[in-house]
Amino acid sequence: MNRLERYYLLLCLVLPFTTSSLFAQEPTQLPSWALGPFIRPAGVNPIISPKENTSFLDPMSGKKVFWESNDTFNPAATVKGNKVVILYRAEDKSGVAIGQRTSRLGYAESSDGLHFKRESKPVFYPGKDAQEIHEVPGGCEDPRIAVTEDGLYVMLYTQWNKKIARLGVATSRDLKKWTKHGPAFQKAHGGKFYNLFHKSGSIVTKLVNGKQVIAKVNGKYLMYWGERFLNLATSEDLVNWTPTLDENGKIKELIKPRAQHFDSDLTEAGPPAILTEKGILVLYNGKNASGEKRDKRYTANTYAAGQVLFDLNDPQKVIGRLDQPFFVPTEAFEKSGQYPAGTVFVEGLVYFNAKWFLYYGCADSRVGVAVL
Repeated sequence: MNRLERYYLLLCLVLPFTTSSLFAQEPTQLPSWALGPFIRPAGVNPIISPKENTSFLDPMSGKKVFWESNDTFNPAATVKGNKVVILYRAEDKSGVAIGQRTSRLGYAESSDGLHFKRESKPVFYPGKDAQEIHEVPGGCEDPRIAVTEDGLYVMLYTQWNKKIARLGVATSRDLKKWTKHGPAFQKAHGGKFYNLFHKSGSIVTKLVNGKQVIAKVNGKYLMYWGERFLNLATSEDLVNWTPTLDENGKIKELIKPRAQHFDSDLTEAGPPAILTEKGILVLYNGKNASGEKRDKRYTANTYAAGQVLFDLNDPQKVIGRLDQPFFVPTEAFEKSGQYPAGTVFVEGLVYFNAKWFLYYGCADSRVGVAVL
């Protein structure tokens, strides 16, 4: 390697850290237990944007709907064979504000994790089925997907009937034909939390021979979930989940917003968690407050991504948490659209071709990717 080649290599190694620390307020050095840094590939993002001309026959109305014409964002991600597949949330133009339109899930796949081919019709949507009461008219939102060692894909998503948001469960073998199982907590604790506003589920996974699969901890499946706080739930079958309770019989809050931090308004579970030698790593989305609790280093109401580590032997115990986000909105398409305050909303994380690919929603309007 000559002097010019060494200099170029040094720039490649140093420049991502330098630019992120100067312009993004991201930490220049992460602790050994954290995952990162994630770098946005040049000339790739956003990888998915709205399309005006894709339509399908909506089973709710019986009419043709331009289902992804307004916004495309908040993607789940997984690996199928030798390809990355993302299921992204898409909104039509049926409403006038966030949460007032109808959401459906679109399908896209890629052989390199960066360039995606999309299906022209959604693969998951509200309709006249057993989940109509939970999903009509708001739809199906914000999915996260994990897969078992024998190839069963498990999707957790938000069922939104414009009254109560519920964490729904669906399963598939091919990521296109899905079985809806209904709300994750509908049977837990005698149905006590059926009408609880709940969303955002992160199933614990692990790497097995280079493949990220659903794991068991202490003999049970685990899921971190929640929007205002993070809670833990357990399951025997990946369909019916039981949230953990405190000594008063209420939902146990494992982590909560912190004043003067990037997550001062809420802490919302992100993509599937990862079982590591150091603990259970959860990537989550933090929202900055707009009042006195706000972290003044970031714009009010900004969504940025954090990480928290839970104990392997006691999955409710926090043993590490980042004080600064590892990923923040810096690009124009991350600070425009439906959410101009700035949003990088992480929901998809896959291990593919010996790299980690992080897929995220950009300002509730587009889909982006960053790579470790």
